[in-house]
Amino acid sequence: MAEILVLYYSRYGNVAEMANHISHGIESVPQCSARLRTVPPVSTVCESTEDDVPASGPPYASNDDLKECDGLALGSPTRFGNMAAPLKYFIDGTSDLWLSGTLIDKPAAVFTSTASLHGGQETTLLSMMLPLLHQGMMVIGLPYSEPALMTTASGGTPYGASHVAGQESNKALTEEEKQLCFALGKRLASTCIRLIEK
Repeated sequence: MAEILVLYYSRYGNVAEMANHISHGIESVPQCSARLRTVPPVSTVCESTEDDVPASGPPYASNDDLKECDGLALGSPTRFGNMAAPLKYFIDGTSDLWLSGTLIDKPAAVFTSTASLHGGQETTLLSMMLPLLHQGMMVIGLPYSEPALMTTASGGTPYGASHVAGQESNKALTEEEKQLCFALGKRLASTCIRLIEK
C-alpha cells in the first residue's frame, strides 16, 4: 500500500477543497491512500503556538508524516506569487529530512488557489517546487493529454492544479478545476506505484 501525503495550508477553504479532490484522485488508484494534513497559521507579530490539534479539519503535519509518505502533494494559496508563510514556515523546519536524504526519489506534485486568473498561480507552483527539488524529490505536473487543461477558462496549469477563487475567495471550483485536481492526484499515485514496484 502506498500512502501519499496531501499537505496544505488553506485560509478560506479553497485549497482544502482542492486537497480533497486530489485525495479522491489518489485513492482511485488501487493500493493507494491519501493522508490529509495541514499546517497552523503563523503570527505576524511574534512566534506563537497553536493547539496540537486544530479545531476542525485534518491534523497538523509533522516531519514524521513526510518520513512515512511514499509521495507528496503540496498545496498553498498564493501570496504575491509565492506560497503562504505558514507552509513555508513548516518547510523551513525540514532540514533534518534534507540532511538524512529521507525524501530523495519520492514523487511530488503542487497545487494552488488565487484570487484572480493572473494572480501568480504559476510562480506560486514553481516556488513550491524549489524546496522539493532541494530535498531530491521528483516533481510531476499535468500533461496536456488531460483534456481539461486545454479547455479550462479558470484554473489549471501544466505545473500543477490551480483554482481561481475570486476577489472574495468564494468562487466554487469549476468542473475543469476539479477534474485537474483529480487527475493530478491520480497521476501522483500511479507514479508512486510504478516506483514502488521497480
